Amino acid sequence: MNAQPPVASFATLGLPLELVEKMTGLGVTEPFPIQAATLPDALAGRDVLGRARTGSGKTLAFGLALLVRTAGLRAESKRPLALVLVPTRELAQQVSDALAPYAQTMGVRLATVVGGLSINRQQALLRTGAEVVIATPGRLTDLVSRRDCHLNHVRITVLDEADQMCDLGFLPQVSELLDQVPSDGQRLLFSATLDRDVDRLVQDYLHDPVVASVDRVAGSVTTMEHHVLNIHAADKYATATEIAARDGRVLMFLDTKAGVDQFTRHLRASGVRASALHSGKSQPQRTHTLGQFKDGEVTVLVATNVAARGIHIDALDLVVNVDPPADGKEYLHRAGRTARAGESGKVVTLVAPNQRRDVNRMMSDAGIRPTVTQVRSGEEKLTAITGAKRPPTGTKTSGGNAPFRGMGTRPGRPAKESRKAAEARKTAEARAAARVRKSR
Repeated sequence: MNAQPPVASFATLGLPLELVEKMTGLGVTEPFPIQAATLPDALAGRDVLGRARTGSGKTLAFGLALLVRTAGLRAESKRPLALVLVPTRELAQQVSDALAPYAQTMGVRLATVVGGLSINRQQALLRTGAEVVIATPGRLTDLVSRRDCHLNHVRITVLDEADQMCDLGFLPQVSELLDQVPSDGQRLLFSATLDRDVDRLVQDYLHDPVVASVDRVAGSVTTMEHHVLNIHAADKYATATEIAARDGRVLMFLDTKAGVDQFTRHLRASGVRASALHSGKSQPQRTHTLGQFKDGEVTVLVATNVAARGIHIDALDLVVNVDPPADGKEYLHRAGRTARAGESGKVVTLVAPNQRRDVNRMMSDAGIRPTVTQVRSGEEKLTAITGAKRPPTGTKTSGGNAPFRGMGTRPGRPAKESRKAAEARKTAEARAAARVRKSR
């Protein structure tokens, strides 16, 4: 069944007056397409299947309905009334942050349960009672197995970024959790793609859902530019360094944790305020790094694909694939970090000659027709597209081959670091160590 016709404003949806006033005070006055298409049916208690790319406003699409339908009810200890499942810790925190002011207005208690943080504190929150639990599948499974959380009172279940949960291997855990939720409850599922695994969830757990589809490609054409920069393999490292030194923030993706760490150290030694984000970092480290990037204290976030999974950063206008993604789906997840909620942005992919065929196929799979430009480090064309500039300090960047595995041509041997770069790097690392000691 198709969703009801879109509405012009939140005020026409029948939301409680105090919620509309709170939203207005926060500058949220007009619904995005996915919100307009799904909220009326979600508020009416219908199951909803929403197809929309990340950054399209899905959180309020399900969150407002969930809060309104839960308001006035009180959860028993360890027995939430609503459940939101998300694929990553970062996304769980972002959903919680987005809903918190409205939950407070409606008198609804939220609990966020994710791995990497104290399970004892999460157990205490659940014991106290929370109407809404926002969780990653792994940690929630742990809490259920410990009998710290029971799902037999859950009336509304949301699966956010369902395709990513399946991609990350969570389908068995998600299915096991959903089997413990009363079968007559409301289900809301949101996904950028509706492939085989997601379709299985829809068939098994949704009942005659209304369907709302916001075309992820068409919806991003006017706000997102896609560029392929053909480069010489030996110039890849220099090109990436100059892009990182631009004015303004940039998110840069590399394939490996080691590559991320080493490139980040190089950027710092070159005077660029960079920080690394990958699964090898603890959750407090990841949260701190994201906070620094959002606040502008760090201008370059160097990451593996962990940052493509649901992270929201306001006004991020450039994403760079230093290492091209493996497939079209991964490209779209990475690209979704920019041009969010109607803002504009660019996605740049650096491509060596031996990568061109694979990248052409990947772009085709993603439904993207990028602008292709041949560039070299130091060229005006590179600056015009990305804002690239020479880094403040450190070694000369032009013509330098990639100094570590994971950049440039692969496979390859790490090139020897120059004496000046080594001294700068060691100085930066010593200062960082001193700051750590001082903070203890």
